[in-house]
Amino acid sequence: MRKLTPFDRSAQTIPQLFTARVIRTVDADATTATAMLTDRGRILAIGTPAECRAAAERAGLAPDHVDLGDAVIVPGFVDAHAHPLMFGQLMTWVDCGPEKADSIPEIVALLKAAAVDAPAGRPVRGYGYEQRNLAEKRHPTRFELDEVAADREVYLMNASGHGGVVNSYTLAKNGVDRDTPNPDGGEFFRDADGELTGELSDAACNILTGVHGVKIGHHGPNFHLADEPEEHLRQLDAATQRFLAGGVTSIGDCQVTRREFDMYLRLAEAGRLELRVSMYLLSHLLDEALEMGLVGQFGNAHLSFAGIKLYADGTLGGWTAYFPDGYVGDPCRTGQLYHEPAEYAALISRAHAAGLQTATHAQSPTAIEMVVSAIEAALAERPDSDARHRIEHCGLPTPEQIDRMAASGIRPVNQTQHYFNWGEGVEEAIGTPGERFNPLGEFERAGVPFTISSDAPVAEPIPLEAIQTAVTRVTRRGHKLGPDDLRVSALSALRAHTIEGAVSIGREDDLGSLEVGKYADFVVLSDDPLAVDAEEISSIAVRETWVDGTRRHVGAAVMVSA
Repeated sequence: MRKLTPFDRSAQTIPQLFTARVIRTVDADATTATAMLTDRGRILAIGTPAECRAAAERAGLAPDHVDLGDAVIVPGFVDAHAHPLMFGQLMTWVDCGPEKADSIPEIVALLKAAAVDAPAGRPVRGYGYEQRNLAEKRHPTRFELDEVAADREVYLMNASGHGGVVNSYTLAKNGVDRDTPNPDGGEFFRDADGELTGELSDAACNILTGVHGVKIGHHGPNFHLADEPEEHLRQLDAATQRFLAGGVTSIGDCQVTRREFDMYLRLAEAGRLELRVSMYLLSHLLDEALEMGLVGQFGNAHLSFAGIKLYADGTLGGWTAYFPDGYVGDPCRTGQLYHEPAEYAALISRAHAAGLQTATHAQSPTAIEMVVSAIEAALAERPDSDARHRIEHCGLPTPEQIDRMAASGIRPVNQTQHYFNWGEGVEEAIGTPGERFNPLGEFERAGVPFTISSDAPVAEPIPLEAIQTAVTRVTRRGHKLGPDDLRVSALSALRAHTIEGAVSIGREDDLGSLEVGKYADFVVLSDDPLAVDAEEISSIAVRETWVDGTRRHVGAAVMVSA
């Protein structure tokens, strides 16, 4: 029998007094301070240096003074929707994103180089391309990936994470030919002559993930490929360091199966769980959760169970979000719903009746309608003024749906980096309505509290980039998406990635703002995101990241100067 590992004990052993140019507390009054006193992972006082010294004296403490000079302190960023294990896995793949490749030949060259360096027979895997951002404005084909290798699997994952392209070897190995029917909830794409192009989406990715991957019986996609436990631990470790480098101190893992849960427990036992993680179990585990009595938040300060993750439709980036009249860019594509409305409503009703928070991936107006209607019905059956049901991504809600979300307390969890990276593609896919993608300004005016997150690995966990994009709505290529009234202020965006993220995962009592009694989770920045020009926010450096009163990350510039 393994002994209990109390991994939620603070590692801070010496009280500390931090001073800085400004401390943005992000409390209800947007208070600022210049000093903060912490001990055993908690904030004991915040205000002026004199006020914090007086508090230390009253408590009989002699704190070390940490003078941060002209730096700015903000609360640790809360990434309420991310996939850390999948992110860590993709970090071992070939980056074929926009900073690495602008065309299909450049992608092929990157993958070829990886194939040369890899042992014989080892699959070649790449990620990050967005077809509308490539010079060819299309997906690669299996024939182009055949140039990479014809004797092993080659898989190139789309930036959406909901599919991609494989080579001919992969299709043949799995017995997929032009006569193979599409699986429920997925597609093997074909050209006008019926020949396989190599592109596949959603449940068709089962040929890569195996039976525990993407299938409707599992209520949604799980695109992680199985590796040995030690490799998964290494991947999760690597992902953790990237989150910390961005200033992220708490995560909502929105795709938890037994595999993720096991990895978190292993990290915790080894003393390597440096972030706070709130887990959302995939909805195929709802029965097991209810049978075990997991009917509310459960866990400790570092690892907790928060709720149930569901899928309503697919993704805009991969054109699998559900538009029943077809996409402007391809009228033959409609995307998909993962559930019939009645089946989905029954799942929401069961979870809500048990007191569980739900978080549903939904992008199109049709999918969002299914979610909002189901939550409204569940609330009518069992009223709850603080159920906090979430809609993940919530890309294109109608104004009427936004009003209903406000009335029902539904919280959208948005990813502004989606439109930073490929916002132009949404307009190409569905036309001018795509300008409203992630309408944060509309949420704010309707009184709908919104949260910003990364959805890593779909985007890098860089909160300052996400905050800048919320303020400017300018994409990586300089395109401004939609009118100015969709933008929000820098303070609203900062709140969306801190305290509102904490509310979304049910942790606002101890996370998300810098207040007495809360955990000492904070980020040391080189400048003030509320004072610089909006276009400069993402250029601010993360100097240090502290979790539980303990420094967990030091930026490269700080290490050099030290």
